Amino acid sequence: MTTDGQGSLAQRLTGIDEIECVTPDLNGVPRGKVMTAEGFLEGRRLQMARGVLLQCIMGGYPESRFYGSDDGDLALVPDPAHIHVLPWSEPPRALAICDADELTGEGSSLSTRAQLKAVIARYAARGLAPVVATELEFFVFAPNTDPTQPFRPPLGLDGRREDGFSAFSISSNNGLRPFFNEVYAGMAALGLPRDTFMHEMGVSQFEINLLHGDPLLIADQTFLFKHLLKEVALKHGLTVVCMAKPLAHTAGSSMHIHQSVVELGSGRNVFSDEAGQPTATFRHFIGGQQAGMADFTALFAPNVNSYQRLCHPYASPNNACWSHDNRAAGLRIPASSPVARRVENRLPGADANPYLAIAASLAAGLHGIEHELESTAAIQGQFEVPEALSLPCTLHAALERLKRSDLAKALFGKDFIEGYVATKTLELTSFYDEITPWERRVLAAQA
Repeated sequence: MTTDGQGSLAQRLTGIDEIECVTPDLNGVPRGKVMTAEGFLEGRRLQMARGVLLQCIMGGYPESRFYGSDDGDLALVPDPAHIHVLPWSEPPRALAICDADELTGEGSSLSTRAQLKAVIARYAARGLAPVVATELEFFVFAPNTDPTQPFRPPLGLDGRREDGFSAFSISSNNGLRPFFNEVYAGMAALGLPRDTFMHEMGVSQFEINLLHGDPLLIADQTFLFKHLLKEVALKHGLTVVCMAKPLAHTAGSSMHIHQSVVELGSGRNVFSDEAGQPTATFRHFIGGQQAGMADFTALFAPNVNSYQRLCHPYASPNNACWSHDNRAAGLRIPASSPVARRVENRLPGADANPYLAIAASLAAGLHGIEHELESTAAIQGQFEVPEALSLPCTLHAALERLKRSDLAKALFGKDFIEGYVATKTLELTSFYDEITPWERRVLAAQA
């Protein structure tokens, strides 16, 4: 196996003893096995139980009927484009992003990476190719050894903790420059090009924009970047958190998805005509997004905490309205030239699985193109969300909507949707099994 311009794989893996062979599970968590470099280079078959793809965020599993009563194996098949030496690992290791395939060779319907590949193939069948970019927000905190206590930012160089006045700051007073220097070096080593980086509105909150490109590549890059962040943070005695809302009274973290569609071959943006005006395809894409957002909310906002972000709607709109350059709309059309006309889906949080969020957003847009769905009128300024364009505001409501969705089952398959709902219902039940400090503090006095 060789890689473009980088010599043989064996040469690249010189001095590497182990390869982390991973695939994203339902939550976008890397799951897999560690293989010897010798076995990897020999192409030994690597298999993993199907149920791992439906593993809960707490570690449990739904009933086996959702992944096959025998819980048979899947094959982990490395993607040759994503075999990377990990610069932060000591001793050095490598990582391979793998497809989770059925033993018969086709992609598993439970694999979110396979789901995204299937959506891209449906575009290609129409002579189209989607183009996406992600904007990922995250927090950098001091270690949090007691989960009953709030997260805190690290100590700055002046011996104080950031207090919320550093939005868009480029100061190095937070003391995080060595951490980010290693993050940047790791990105370069993994081939993750970055566009812009900034300090966001929250306390010790940051955002990175990845360059636009093929949806599978961008999902892989987002997946790798989140893994890199957490691993490098551990080396520096820090904690990186990609929860949607880790701090009260503070802006949450999103994973906005920018989307356009081009013709295969010519590369022409089909959202703009020759005169630079929006096309019918552009309207239909938005119409499809609007038709699918309520059904797919549980895919964009997958955790109980996701709705803490969405119920405080500043810059995190919980609606299916669309607008030109209005951040209160769930679908925003950024100011751009006609060649760069795109639709920004602002609903997904940083906690969303990038493969699944991108797949759901693009599948909804393609549904609109295929069925020539018309969008509503654009909104501007301050507005009231029409009831028809409001979205579920709790995980329970979102899962009930997804469970009943014929559209979701048609686009992703009944087995996947039922497995997803089963896993997320277990997670929701686990949350309800705990009593929060707010309940003890406020409600106990009223009993």
